[in-house]
Amino acid sequence: MNANASALLDPAAAPPLVNASRFRAAHSGDWERLDDILARIEKGSLRRLSDEDLLALPGLYRTTLSSLSVARDTSLDRALITYLEQLSIRAYFQIYGVRTSPWRQLARFFTHDWAEAVRGLWKETLFAVLLTLASGAVAWLLVARDPSWFYGIIPQQLADGRDPTASVAALRKTLYDHHHDFLGTFAAFLFTHNAQIAIFSFALGFAFAVPTVLLLIYNGLSVGAFLEVFWAKGLGWNALGWLCIHGTTEIFAICISAAAGMRIGLAIAFPGRERRTDAAVRAGRSAALAMAGTVVMLAVAGILEGVGRQTVLDDTSRYAIGVSMLIAWCLYFYVPRGRRA
Repeated sequence: MNANASALLDPAAAPPLVNASRFRAAHSGDWERLDDILARIEKGSLRRLSDEDLLALPGLYRTTLSSLSVARDTSLDRALITYLEQLSIRAYFQIYGVRTSPWRQLARFFTHDWAEAVRGLWKETLFAVLLTLASGAVAWLLVARDPSWFYGIIPQQLADGRDPTASVAALRKTLYDHHHDFLGTFAAFLFTHNAQIAIFSFALGFAFAVPTVLLLIYNGLSVGAFLEVFWAKGLGWNALGWLCIHGTTEIFAICISAAAGMRIGLAIAFPGRERRTDAAVRAGRSAALAMAGTVVMLAVAGILEGVGRQTVLDDTSRYAIGVSMLIAWCLYFYVPRGRRA
């Protein structure tokens, strides 16, 4: 290192004016060598690196950081600073980061990370499930006592003829009539719709979890009101099976999404001794993992609703599929796994 650069790195010295061209000429050799080593590592050619290159890597990284500090302090051209920043970031991840393939990361997500995140939200998830069930029970009682409550809970376009005025034959037809055409399109539509509900349940949790709670209550009211209409006509068991085949997966996914949103909202509302931002970030790490996995659950629910429910017309089979899916999800999420390697 020349005398001018040494003076630049000396904090006691007055910051001199640095010529960008000379600075590049003095240090570009180290930068280029580091860039070459990183490029070979990133291409998967780590075994081809010599012992000399591997030993030089940490030193070249520190030298690049020093050059970046000098470039920033002396206001060199922005292009050089950007280049050194990118080079330093690449070197940092290769030296200190855990290098795993995308396929291994995906496998780890499904074998450990997702289940651990959901298991960590068990209190919020249980609250979401109980709130949904309680809301459904309230709607059931309200509509049973006064059918006009149904129209205050369910919009007319959503009811689609399944209301207290419908005949038994009409209601039965909605449970067992099937259309093999457009099943794929219908499943895609339902997946999109359910994904939006889950995303809203998660996103609204940031507002101190209050909107998420209200959304759960509304969903519970809607389910309860619908089921009571069928129950009043002697089709309650049939309607529950119609809902069960996909609802166990769909409602569970929505409750997990809501639980993730509530975890963040509660962290913001009650951060404890932490700053609100730090508390939200800490809660968001596990909540985001749980939320990401619900997309898979909603995809499964969309297939069951758009295809399975329209082709499986036997009540016993519908219950068997729905209950089996619920048991499978519970085993997947809540049975402890071994420690990760």
